[in-house]
Amino acid sequence: MPDDSPAILETRNVSRTFREGTAQEVRALQDVSLTIIPGDFAALTGPSGCGKTTLLGLLAALDRPSRGQVLFQGRELSGFSDAALARTRRRMGIVFQDFSLIPSLTVWGNITYPLIPRGVPRAARLATVQALLARFSLADKLLARPGELSGGEQQRVALARALAAEPEILLADEPTSNLDPDASALVLEILRQLHAEGRTIILATHQPSVAALATQVFELERGRLRKRV
Repeated sequence: MPDDSPAILETRNVSRTFREGTAQEVRALQDVSLTIIPGDFAALTGPSGCGKTTLLGLLAALDRPSRGQVLFQGRELSGFSDAALARTRRRMGIVFQDFSLIPSLTVWGNITYPLIPRGVPRAARLATVQALLARFSLADKLLARPGELSGGEQQRVALARALAAEPEILLADEPTSNLDPDASALVLEILRQLHAEGRTIILATHQPSVAALATQVFELERGRLRKRV
């Protein structure tokens, strides 16, 4: 549950404009301010095209705002070097809407490849993968490739990959939008358990059943944000 710790992630009057100054200008976010405390489960809601994915990208240090500030543990990300940004991203686990699994790699390869540059020994990587696959009911899929998996299985593999390095924050973009009801229920239960264990979670969703798990819900509409009371 949220505590009195300082914010782990924060935006202050953030705006993000694409193709600024052209006839194709898109104001994806406008003056967005939010605070995420360690242990929060935050849901970003709103219709497609409202800015949810853009905001997640800023929070994950994958993009920079056009104006305003994004802070990680009180430090503004715009002042970070590329190396410092890379180190910050390693403290986050990111689940993309399209899963972003590498088709040519097995489940083992997809989950462990982010650990290799960190120098994690093979035996430790294997133990991590086996524990995650057992938890996510995928123990028999170690050597399967993404094309051999259902959508729900691919989503669980993507979650496992995001959690392999034990990140402080999990960010997920529409983690159940492409799943059938049974697969969606399983993913939601995993997210509920992760939050109960103390993980900070931020996800984008347009589904009320997903937002209902959150400790705080932010609604985006046409790039503007308000907190649901």
